[in-house]
Parts: sequence; structure tokens; C-alpha cells
Amino acid sequence: MTVRLAIVTDIHHGAPTTTKRGDAALALLDDFARYVADARPDHVLELGDRISDLDAVTDRRLASEVADALRPVREATTGQMLHLCGNHDRDHLSVAENEELLGQSLGHATLDVVDWRLVLWRADTRIRRGPTHRGFVLVEEDLVWLARTVQAADRPLLVLSHVPVSGHAQTGNYYFEQNPRSATYPGAERIRAALALARVPVVCLAGHVHWNTITTVDGITHLTQQSLTESFTTQGEPAGAFGLLELGRTVRWTVEGADPISFGFTPMAHRWTPRLPVFSDHPGLAERPRERA
Repeated sequence: MTVRLAIVTDIHHGAPTTTKRGDAALALLDDFARYVADARPDHVLELGDRISDLDAVTDRRLASEVADALRPVREATTGQMLHLCGNHDRDHLSVAENEELLGQSLGHATLDVVDWRLVLWRADTRIRRGPTHRGFVLVEEDLVWLARTVQAADRPLLVLSHVPVSGHAQTGNYYFEQNPRSATYPGAERIRAALALARVPVVCLAGHVHWNTITTVDGITHLTQQSLTESFTTQGEPAGAFGLLELGRTVRWTVEGADPISFGFTPMAHRWTPRLPVFSDHPGLAERPRERA
């Protein structure tokens, strides 16, 4: 039996900023509600960055407006609408304030849907801007929870996060080609090592980087979905990205809008051969001494 999940991410409601068309967000959420009503998914996933942050008062108003706009989406689905926090949701608002506005706990959670398990890895997404550290922080408790959840899995996993963890190249990305450290967590290789502990198929889905990507690492397929309001790939018009992920023995991911993609694959439980170290550090590959004449 196939599980069908509708996906929206990086709504960025607010004033337009650089390539983000936040002024179109609420109208596009009306379109998303109609899309969900037609598609009739089992659940809806909203992967964070609901607003473009400004200050605490403005952010609370913007987040409340998004919560209101998402009510018709929640009413249109036969299952649950599940949320994550993005970095913009956390600049001036706490997790508790986001929970209050959305009427939902935003701690780590799992949800079994038919033969799959959804892993809502709601890791810390607040960006630090202090003198000693700028960027994301990989909180140890978040990593340990993920590792234990993955190790205990008895069915295929869909791991959901706001920030991608594949480490995929940001070449051509408007925001992150010159700022790759802001595209993922420091120490993301530890996250990938935790995912590799799974003895079941694993698929990862994230937002944050504002483009559709497909990356396979260690036999695990990582997807990132385009922002609802991003325009750097769509000549100034908002992408209007709505996704549908269908999970069964095979997986089908389709993104509608001005930046569409469709991709199908069979998730695998096997992992790849461990990588070589630096050639010069490997005794079996070190250059042989030149033979004397």
C-alpha cells in the first residue's frame, strides 16, 4: 500500500527580500489548499521557514497569518499536517511560541504510516550570530535521538528535517554557493554516519536551500524541495512549489509549479563500501620506493 504525502516548505511570508517573493506567500497557500483538496494525501508536511524574520512583534504576526492560511490545508487532508521549524521561525520566536501558534508539539517524533515510519527530526535550527560562532549548531542530544531512532527501525524510514544533511554541492545556488557552511550543520558527516546505522531503507527530505535536488550518499537518497516563494530559478516569479511524495516499495517524488521535477526510485537497505582514506595514508596504496639500478 502506498502512502501519499503533500509537501510545502520555505513559505517565507513577509516583505519581499532579494529573491524571496514573500508578498505572494498567502495567495500561494490558498492554491496549496486547493492542491491538497484535489490530491487527498494521507498527510501534509510543512518543513519550516514559514516567515522571513524581522523582529519579535512582526514575526509573531507573520507566523499567525501563516497559521491562519494553513487551516484550510489542515481541513482538506484526511490525516495530519506536520510541521518543522526553520531558522527564520527561530530568529525571534521560541519553539514554544511556534507550538502555540501551530497548536502542535514541535519536539522530535515518529509516526508509523502503513509500512513506513516518518521521522520528524526537529533538530535545532536557530542560527547563532555571536562573536565566537556564526551558523547552525549540531546539538548532541538531537544527534543521539536520531541515531537511536535509526538503529531501532524495523521498517523503511522517511527522515524529515528543515536543514539538509547530504552535504551536496551548492554550485549555482544563489544563497549558498558562496556560503556553503550555512547550507547544512557543522559536523554533518556525523549525521550521515548515524543514518548509515539503519538496517532498513532510508529516504531524507529537507528544505532550506531553495532548490530541488536529488543526492544519494551511502545508499540513502536525500531530497530537497524548492521553496514556495523562491524566484532565483524562475526569473523573478515565485516558484509556487507543491510536492507529492508517494512511499511504497518504490518512491515517487513530484514537485509542481514553475520549477517542476519528477523522480522515481527504489530505496535500498544496503550501504556502500567504506571510503578510502587519503591515498598517502593508506599503507596498501602508498607509493612504492623507486628501485635502485
